[in-house]
Amino acid sequence: MKKLLLSLLLAGASLVTFAQLPTIGIKGGVNFATLNASIGGLSANSNSLTTFNAGVFVDFKFGNVSLQPALNLSGKGGKFNGASFTDNSDPNVDVEIEQGTGKVNLLYLQLPVNIVYHVPVVVGDIYFGAGPYAARGISGKIKVTDPQSGQTASEDVKFGGNDDNSIKSMEYGANAIAGIKLKGGLLFNVNYDLGLTNINPTADSGKLKTRVFGISVGYAF
Repeated sequence: MKKLLLSLLLAGASLVTFAQLPTIGIKGGVNFATLNASIGGLSANSNSLTTFNAGVFVDFKFGNVSLQPALNLSGKGGKFNGASFTDNSDPNVDVEIEQGTGKVNLLYLQLPVNIVYHVPVVVGDIYFGAGPYAARGISGKIKVTDPQSGQTASEDVKFGGNDDNSIKSMEYGANAIAGIKLKGGLLFNVNYDLGLTNINPTADSGKLKTRVFGISVGYAF
């Protein structure tokens, strides 16, 4: 994933001289984030956490195809209400585990590099594309409520640590985007980010991966 991201950046730099004048844009909107957890033969998905996204992008266009790097703030995480694990060796078996309720809020600075295809229409361009991303965690918080006492405890997430309250500082994944850009520059965008790396630093605690569906509104100058 790191090599692919670097290759796209280098390819973009070498092709800039052959592109049309780049378009610079801004976007912002809402994220619906979940976490996928697995340990041994069991896996579970969290409930959706509503958070936000905001960022800037540059679009280097070559005909109907463009290279579009961006720099975004992206909220990730998930909500838990107990846990329902599926046994991967037998998908018909569910294991219910009561763990109280919890919420994991994570904020990342994310660099996606997408290859985008544009389809001209009467009102502007319909576009869709995909590519890799690299993200660095910059802040986070975990809140857990005990189901018996109702007491809530919260703790800041440590990025780069090696204990159970830590998250790996770097994350890599793939993302897809689609939307419409009107002739005046206004655009409406949807995206899906699929985390491919385990952000859990302790191997004996299982794997943890992010999933994000985002909706945003922006403007291309």
